[in-house]
Amino acid sequence: MKRALPVLVLSVAGLIPVWRYAPPAPGTGTTAQAAPAPAPTASSAPDGTTRHTVTGPTVTTEKGPVQVQVTFDGDRITAVTLLRQPDHPQTTAAVPRLVEETLRAQSADVDTVSGATVTSEGYKESLQAALDANGA
Repeated sequence: MKRALPVLVLSVAGLIPVWRYAPPAPGTGTTAQAAPAPAPTASSAPDGTTRHTVTGPTVTTEKGPVQVQVTFDGDRITAVTLLRQPDHPQTTAAVPRLVEETLRAQSADVDTVSGATVTSEGYKESLQAALDANGA
């Protein structure tokens, strides 16, 4: 009987966060803000190819905002820079992998990085918008 009261109190205390949890409202996950991607900026390289950058929209995630800037040499992706990213250890570790896969795939069809799923989804969404703006 002496143990029953502490067990009951601790059980209730452990369940309070579960009872208070409220999932995010629909449409507030990794959805892009209404701002469209800016128009590409172009410059001519010495070898005659056109290099330009396209900035994707800022995607608001539950970990923080994500925004990419893509550099193209003609139609080929030559660099991806994160202009905004969550200040989170998993994000810091995931960014080089996401950029490397993007350069290899030459598209937004990259694998989600385990442990940084939210950031990966925001990255892919901003990247795809930048790629779409480049094709327009």
